[in-house]
Amino acid sequence: MSTATLNPSTPARTSANAAAACCAAERLSARVNDLLDYIRQGRILDAMVEFYADDTVMQENNNAPTVGLGANVEREKQFLAGVKAFKAFDVAAVAVDAERGKTTVQSTLEFVGADGKTYRSDQVAVQTWRDGKIAHEKFYYDTGAAQK
Repeated sequence: MSTATLNPSTPARTSANAAAACCAAERLSARVNDLLDYIRQGRILDAMVEFYADDTVMQENNNAPTVGLGANVEREKQFLAGVKAFKAFDVAAVAVDAERGKTTVQSTLEFVGADGKTYRSDQVAVQTWRDGKIAHEKFYYDTGAAQK
């Protein structure tokens, strides 16, 4: 027979940890969903101010990263200048790993460019969150499949 005794605080601590993890996952899920709502509403620049850290790093595929919120807002303004109209933004999947502060969003963006051509991008964004804001985001997509 074992002489070990159970620590009565262990179940409560485990329960408290589970509750904290659940709340963290819910908060991060809510932030991601709010971000996606901003994008669906065409509020992309507003989303950057609301959801991205001042020192955020954004990267597309293996291109050089863009560092800092100001530089990323300017990069996004350049992209938006080439867009005549958005046609669709569909989210296929969202994954949340609150323990690591990571989210992944699989989406499709379709828009009419300033040149009148329709473009479609199927992409995955991997985001690292810190204090409720995105500190790092990397997009993965096929650059050759953009024009429809």
